[in-house]
Amino acid sequence: MSEKQRYFIELAYDGSNYHGWQVQPNALTVQEVLDNALTTVLRQPISTTGCGRTDTGVHAKQFFAHFDAESIVHSPLSIAGTGNTMDYRLWTIDQKTINSINAVLPYDIGIKRVIDVHPDAHARFDATLRSYEYHVHFGKDPFKVNRSWELRDRPDIGLMNTAAQILLAYTDFSCFSKSNTQTFTNNCKISRAEWMEIDGELVFHISADRFLRNMVRAIVGTLMAIGRKEIAPNDIRKIIESKNRSNAGTSVPACGLYLTEVKYDYI
Repeated sequence: MSEKQRYFIELAYDGSNYHGWQVQPNALTVQEVLDNALTTVLRQPISTTGCGRTDTGVHAKQFFAHFDAESIVHSPLSIAGTGNTMDYRLWTIDQKTINSINAVLPYDIGIKRVIDVHPDAHARFDATLRSYEYHVHFGKDPFKVNRSWELRDRPDIGLMNTAAQILLAYTDFSCFSKSNTQTFTNNCKISRAEWMEIDGELVFHISADRFLRNMVRAIVGTLMAIGRKEIAPNDIRKIIESKNRSNAGTSVPACGLYLTEVKYDYI
């Protein structure tokens, strides 16, 4: 048996029809569908490891996973990178193979590229930055069903942005974490938290080195309470410092949440 090579796969998906990314019993997930497609096209058992977990109904404009496989045809050298322990070169997989994988996948999952990487490269642990967007629209729009959160009343974006900037002064976000999660730490370094108005709709942008489960949706729910003037912007300090999930706002619907960017030092 030949030695296996590690690959990163970049994909995007509409999460409306899936119970999140991670394989689970008695529920259809993106990982399950992707693993089956790779196994079919590459004619060998494939098991992917994702860059994180997205919940039921959450979308991804950019998502990475890694897997190990034998005998995948490569295209000419495209880019070069440097690993932590040695120099290595990154190759993309030929477009014919990518087309074959996409042909097997359903319409709501799309492969962008497959890259060979260092044997120790890890899609989850090596990510240096993750970014999300949360989309809000006003008024009934059939083209935004399952893709944005519909609101009747417009919140105060100025108040929400004042509170959002306070997030950057903290690192322990236990108050926004789903309970009973098996995480080593609840510390995250947020580098961006900002609401923007685009064509009459609101989009929340947030970037950090890592995120806790349900964290973005809980943050958005808390900022919405501030935008509705139920609490003051500075109250978010008390909420964060309490480290108590029950003090934060409710989680907003998953349909408006998108993972938009995942960064690595070597790709």
